[in-house]
Amino acid sequence: MQLVTFTHEGRTRTGRLEGEEVVDLAAAGLPGDMIELLSLEPGAVPTADGPRIALSTVRLEAPVPRPPKILAVGLNYADHIAETGLETPKVPILFNKQSTAANGPFDPVHLPRASSRLDYEGELAFVIGRRCRHVPRDRAHEVIAGYTVLNDVSVRDWQRRAPTMMMGKSWDTHCPFGPALVTPDEVGDPHALELRTWVNDELRQESNTKNLIFDCFDLIEHVSTAFTLEPGDVVSTGTCSGVAIGFKPPKWLVAGDRVRIEIEKLGAIENEIVDEPADTARI
Repeated sequence: MQLVTFTHEGRTRTGRLEGEEVVDLAAAGLPGDMIELLSLEPGAVPTADGPRIALSTVRLEAPVPRPPKILAVGLNYADHIAETGLETPKVPILFNKQSTAANGPFDPVHLPRASSRLDYEGELAFVIGRRCRHVPRDRAHEVIAGYTVLNDVSVRDWQRRAPTMMMGKSWDTHCPFGPALVTPDEVGDPHALELRTWVNDELRQESNTKNLIFDCFDLIEHVSTAFTLEPGDVVSTGTCSGVAIGFKPPKWLVAGDRVRIEIEKLGAIENEIVDEPADTARI
């Protein structure tokens, strides 16, 4: 099953993607908010049937438009560690992206006025479906609502100014993900998925999630030791080699570039890089 958040005729609500149609779940009596939808008892969503809307007439939003948490992992593929020249971590390196970074799967990504060192990171992400804490690895699969494609957009000079990385990772529009939340029964093994990233027509990243150092279940066990995970939380699992900073000289993103990230069974997202608009200044 593929769950989406979509906008049609000025209204944003939840849906189920079926081929070239979206089943309007809100019109079927289910919550129009994805977090509320994920909080329902299992079995409620697959059986619901509502009006069908042509996919070509809707705008797909981020599956969770404002996640309670966006957590991400650094240095989680050996080839990416090699291109950075850093050491392999003994435990996952976690950081957060602010919830205001969330962006739609096909929406523009801003090239900041404050930096030109804009980078992409194609990643597998998963979304939590149950409130949970102290989850053992062998039960971690039970709390995942689904998987999605995510671009951990990074502003490299700001990222390296401080050890926490947060300021380089949290800019508005710098977390596009989607196009859907694909449920585990449809994905199968999340650690056997091909991942590719293109910038314009150039293939920059190509790997498989089997190469993760800490996999999805490791990450759930690790983070839930410290804090509660809630429905709608997004966890992105890290990127492979081929990012812009890994080239010599670096191939920074510029306005007009298009970044496409595709993961087997999950679909693809594609975002154009645009200069940050003047109207982002708000007081």
